[in-house]
Amino acid sequence: MFRTVTMQVGEREVIGIEVELPKTKLVAIMSEQGYVMCGALDVKLLDDRLGDRQIVAGRAFGIRKCEDLLTAPLESVTSAARERGILPGMNGTEALLKMF
Repeated sequence: MFRTVTMQVGEREVIGIEVELPKTKLVAIMSEQGYVMCGALDVKLLDDRLGDRQIVAGRAFGIRKCEDLLTAPLESVTSAARERGILPGMNGTEALLKMF
């Protein structure tokens, strides 16, 4: 199953996606400049192997649906996200507001 949802974050719209896979689910919300995602996101890989792309992203755990990402605290963020003031512990909404 695949689900997309349009959500409001502040005065902006973001797109959420949910992909059901065997025994797991991928969940992400994208803004204009970055994204937050479930625990499947490999922040270290984005920084170490794709660092030249300056990907703005954060990862949260315990996510079952897009709405969870808005309130869940981020466990880790990329270096490019830190440069925008996005820090671990912020919730997804706070992070997404800094990604416009």
